Amino acid sequence: MSNRLEKLNSEFRKYISELLTKKVKHPDLTEMFTILEVVCDKELATAKVYVSIFSTNEMRAAKTFVAMQESEPFIRQQISKQMHIRTVPQFKFVLDTTMEYSQRINQILYEILPKDND
Repeated sequence: MSNRLEKLNSEFRKYISELLTKKVKHPDLTEMFTILEVVCDKELATAKVYVSIFSTNEMRAAKTFVAMQESEPFIRQQISKQMHIRTVPQFKFVLDTTMEYSQRINQILYEILPKDND
């Protein structure tokens, strides 16, 4: 990946996070989340935005993710105003579930490994 593309990915990550937390006024954007990574293609046509949502309620987490997706046109418009680049990619939000997966693996390991009775 080129240095320019890495810088753009980093800037997009920063701006998207800031916009979602401070500017987007969607009623379903209620749960805590983190923008983990943004990966643009070489032509800057699309960018995958990896998101992790922290919630105990799956329904509200799903609504938060949908709210992010629905806010994509506003995010593109705001980034276009803030950054001086020729094209702003179309953002595709991708839900990152590695935390749930790792917790499930840890639970399985905890169940099958012998326990020490000190």
